[in-house]
Amino acid sequence: MSSGYEQVEAELDARGFTRYVFDLARVQELLDVLGSPQRAYPSIHITGTNGKTSTARMIDSLLSAHGLHTGRYTSPHLETVRERISFDGVPVDEERFVNVYKEVGPVAELLDARNDETLSYFDVTTALAFAAFADAPVDVAVVEVGLGGAEDSTNVLSAGVTVITPIGLDHTEWLGDTLQDIAIAKSGIVHAGSTLICAVQPEEAMNPILDRCAEVGATIAREGVEFGVLRRSVAVGGQVLTLQGLGATYDEIFLPLHGAHQAQNAALALAAVEAFLGPNVHAGAVREGFAGATSPGRLERLRTAPTILVDAAHNPHGMAATAHALSEEFAFENLVAVVAVLADKDSAGLLEQLEPIVSHVVVTRNSSPRGLAAEELGRTAREIFGPERVTVEPSMPDAIAFAVGQAESESSTGAGVLITGSVVTVADARKLLGRK
Repeated sequence: MSSGYEQVEAELDARGFTRYVFDLARVQELLDVLGSPQRAYPSIHITGTNGKTSTARMIDSLLSAHGLHTGRYTSPHLETVRERISFDGVPVDEERFVNVYKEVGPVAELLDARNDETLSYFDVTTALAFAAFADAPVDVAVVEVGLGGAEDSTNVLSAGVTVITPIGLDHTEWLGDTLQDIAIAKSGIVHAGSTLICAVQPEEAMNPILDRCAEVGATIAREGVEFGVLRRSVAVGGQVLTLQGLGATYDEIFLPLHGAHQAQNAALALAAVEAFLGPNVHAGAVREGFAGATSPGRLERLRTAPTILVDAAHNPHGMAATAHALSEEFAFENLVAVVAVLADKDSAGLLEQLEPIVSHVVVTRNSSPRGLAAEELGRTAREIFGPERVTVEPSMPDAIAFAVGQAESESSTGAGVLITGSVVTVADARKLLGRK
């Protein structure tokens, strides 16, 4: 790792990795001084509670298969901040990252000196992405919202195509504690004249989305009406889909990702690409794009014998999808979960989704400063699983080792370990188990 890159990482970290500042005017000012790089290319903008990153990665893969040069911005990252900014599916290299920062960093510091509060980590990485995409240049940017929508730093795009994945309760301290409030915040990425690709939503969430589209004159395509999953079957290494797109039906699509929720994400991704490309969508490229899709940290297998899976589900809605996929697609005789969550998450809701499918839960703590203490998580787990099915291991390496032993002790052939509860938990596990 170059010393220049280490310095950039340190300067970004000093801005506060988990600090949120909802002030679009500040980000807009930064981008204006940089020459409005976000206007140099068309964009597809994605929000929702769960599935954003997977959907973004599928859109990226589909566009690349159609011959377009793509830029993708997602968050959070698993190992390095460079993962957030990708070109044609590959994270930006250190040299390019440093060179773009040399353009953006001094301007950010200049603006910091003129304001009461500095630009946040996410503000600056967003500007870095948009500037890097303009410098490349890319044919299209695929951009995931960081938090919410209306006031998120990425909402300077006014993208022509937007996507809202399934909405559930999460980040309630910032977005509101009802589905209606959260949907109002997320639908803020829909702008005049745009096309919205929208997942099936609860009525409480769908009504404000429809209101927003009517207010700004946007076109909406709804899952289950204009597009959707027609058929899916479990296959080795993933699933085979038949998707109804906006303009055609696509069959024999192999998707190397697990779960009905990933099939839904695929339908959203396909519709978004159809809305963007119009009649220039080709079935062969669609199959190629989906076959090449990846989503690290989403029911990702790190080891075999016993099988060790990691999954970044961090709210009850996401964990329900994970639990369903595990029940449907994996034949574990004995599945042990290692769980570490952030303190502001609904830990009880997460554990309740896991309880029917795992034999034992090992609670631990991840490396985030916001991580919930293992003993506190253990108290919640005991209420849900009963004391005999819960082990508290404050050290994650010890927790994983215990879980492996527990899984193997009860089943020699169908043993499995699931490590879950947070993106940070997955990142820690991948590092411990040697996955890059």
